[in-house]
Amino acid sequence: MRGRKPKPTALKMFEGNPGKRALNQNEPKPVVETPDCPVHLDDEAQAEWSRITPELKMLGLLTRIDRAALAAYCQAWSRWVKAEEMLKSSGPEIKSKTTGAFYQNPFLAVANRAMKQMRDFLTEFGMTPSSRSRVSSSLPRVMDAKVEKFFGWCNKR
Repeated sequence: MRGRKPKPTALKMFEGNPGKRALNQNEPKPVVETPDCPVHLDDEAQAEWSRITPELKMLGLLTRIDRAALAAYCQAWSRWVKAEEMLKSSGPEIKSKTTGAFYQNPFLAVANRAMKQMRDFLTEFGMTPSSRSRVSSSLPRVMDAKVEKFFGWCNKR
């Protein structure tokens, strides 16, 4: 498939369907529900899962079929955190013991790759400022302290 990937119908409706194109009425509409956290995720990834799933569910952005994408995001988060910890202790450059030359710390590449993966998943779930700015809702805004801190606002359902 060429060109831009299609937006989900729900996202088009939240945006007010700016293109005024016909909406896909046959698009699957999974039930909003928090999937079980995969057991293979490490402790850091599981902590991120626990932190993010309540807010995503409250906003109606999480279903059971999103489990793999969310797990991949959480694992990328964990890799990024671990790589950043290693960079903090050893720095972005490492000196060769044999030649004395400096070279890029391999953890810098790991951190950058994990950051790119995280950004891609964050955009898919509407968890970046720019991706959230493209979403509007006709639901009345109700402030919730926890969600307000994370997202800036929420819609209780």
